[in-house]
Amino acid sequence: MDLPVVWTLFSLAVFLPICGTVWSAESETAAPGRQVVETIELPASTSTWFHKQHGLGLLGEPRPVDESKTETVRYWLYLPLHYEQAAAADGAPLFLFLHGLGECGNKPEDIVNVKVHGPPKLLDKPEFQKHWPCVTVSPQCKNGFAWSSAQLLLLLDAIEKRYKINKKRIYVSGISMGGFGTWMMLQAAPHRFAAAAPICGGAKEEWAPNLVDIPIWTFHGDKDVPVPCKLSETIVNAVRKAGGRKIILTVYEDVGHDAWTQTYDNQLLYDWMFAQ
Repeated sequence: MDLPVVWTLFSLAVFLPICGTVWSAESETAAPGRQVVETIELPASTSTWFHKQHGLGLLGEPRPVDESKTETVRYWLYLPLHYEQAAAADGAPLFLFLHGLGECGNKPEDIVNVKVHGPPKLLDKPEFQKHWPCVTVSPQCKNGFAWSSAQLLLLLDAIEKRYKINKKRIYVSGISMGGFGTWMMLQAAPHRFAAAAPICGGAKEEWAPNLVDIPIWTFHGDKDVPVPCKLSETIVNAVRKAGGRKIILTVYEDVGHDAWTQTYDNQLLYDWMFAQ
């Protein structure tokens, strides 16, 4: 066989284009009960930091992706133990987890940072896996950047094409910078998510009318210094003023910035979320 033909076949085997994206040969093989790293080429993020935006200290601003260039996005991918059964029925639920500022990274080995907190950490525990129904996507944000809702929506599009997903049961949650990212995702695509759990984040009050119909349970520590609890209180009050009746705020007494450990350790959160 001619060398150009061999190279063409090899290229087709290594790269699978999906909606303008490219799955990379770095990706591992996913299997139920196994959390692996996958990579994908997506249009580049342009979302950067905006400190003290609108007096809220909003970490990040929704901005379009740069379609003129691509970048490698790495993420942990977990298929639930009963993925095959769910796929054969209505599809599996999908859970998107957004980490905080401290877990950003640019190098392939930096992806381990994403497992420091939240579901990516818990999913390495067999006892947690037993009751976890979701295909779980935990991407990594680049150093010096904020979460890009535009890029993350493209990632979700690709995941929905690659795996059997129940599009009526898509959930999003994140911590700190990922809490802000969670609010941004809801603003960008309010009808895409069945429920959300932003933790120690914040959002613009003007987003409130778009959020009134989404079940949201948000969490914050009353002693949080980096991200004051007022940010969660402000957006919750704005959503309620706009007519929202599906939003809950839990404020932990005498808790600082780490509002996520006890939140993700609480089965009540998952019972509420997966009932939506």
